[in-house]
Amino acid sequence: MTLVTRCLLAAVVVSLGLFALAAEPGASTPEAPKPPITTAEKPVIQLALLLDNSGSMQGLIDQARSQLWTVVNHLARTKKGGQTPRLEVALYSYGDVPRQLLAFTDDLDAVSEKLFAIGISGGEEYCGQVIQMALSEQKWSSDPSVYKTIFIAGNEPFTQGPVDYRSPCEAAASRGIVVNTIHCGSEAEGDAGKWADGARIGGGKYLCINSNKAIVAITAPQDAEIAALSTKLNDTYVPFGVNGAGYAQRQVQQDAAAATAPAAAQAGAPMLRAQSKASSLYRNANWDLVDAAVNEKTVKLEDLKEADLPENMRGMTPEQRKAHVEAQAKARTDIQAKIKSLGAEREKFIAEKRRESTATGENTLDSAILGAVGEQLKAKDFE
Repeated sequence: MTLVTRCLLAAVVVSLGLFALAAEPGASTPEAPKPPITTAEKPVIQLALLLDNSGSMQGLIDQARSQLWTVVNHLARTKKGGQTPRLEVALYSYGDVPRQLLAFTDDLDAVSEKLFAIGISGGEEYCGQVIQMALSEQKWSSDPSVYKTIFIAGNEPFTQGPVDYRSPCEAAASRGIVVNTIHCGSEAEGDAGKWADGARIGGGKYLCINSNKAIVAITAPQDAEIAALSTKLNDTYVPFGVNGAGYAQRQVQQDAAAATAPAAAQAGAPMLRAQSKASSLYRNANWDLVDAAVNEKTVKLEDLKEADLPENMRGMTPEQRKAHVEAQAKARTDIQAKIKSLGAEREKFIAEKRRESTATGENTLDSAILGAVGEQLKAKDFE
């Protein structure tokens, strides 16, 4: 493994989880939610993130953990036909045996959880094989208006492994799935290792990053208030169902992961996560009654059994249930509005501070992803 290989991973979400999650010993983790059903009514973005987790790629994984929320916040501003799209993320690692970590989901806490749980191991990076797996295992939309993309990041030659990379890249392009390649190293090395050719065949962009570049956070005057509001926001969630309490606990755990994992905390992930929680991309209708009964109307309060309700709602009349959940919805809307306002002020402050500092010009995972996504979304008529 060359030293260069420690480059990338902060992507997603994908900046979509973190060292061994901040869960208490013995605490059970709720099962991952079922993949959402893609509908034509709301614009959709499907993004599969394939990360090399071999020995030299710790920097890439750290970037992905810290920058997931940067990517989410940018996509939250995207519109199509005046609507904010639904973001579905799938996650793979391939530093040893290529494996699916998460099927397409709009549950961003699940993405964070899986990112923080990725370990570093192995030394066989099979790009063709993991791309082929992502194509065959995921429920890709057949709607041509959906933006569908694969981002694969790593540092070893693209040609390794039992599957010729050209075949799955061609198959992806034929299905309208854009393959973007991110080489953790120099442009010349990536070109020689066929990373550029993979992107060319897959109809995507070839990008290079420094996966070892430390992302240093700039402290802003708004940080303390945003952090306090993020905690307060959690109190507006009303867990229901068998796994509701477990999902609520996971939400708190992912807040802690962003704040306590060194690489993520240093990159300002707690503030970025708080801003994401205030956006419409952060959806939890599978366990939260505000999202399920008020925002998305997928659940009727009067149909729920007492056992499915949180303890403080058991014994309530239908009118009292409705009033309680609507009050929580109102409180959440108010808190999210405050976070958005403070977040906008924070971004202006940080942008100015960065202009004052000297820039290296090196890409990191989030800048590489957002640069490619911006151009490709325009081609799909996203604003």
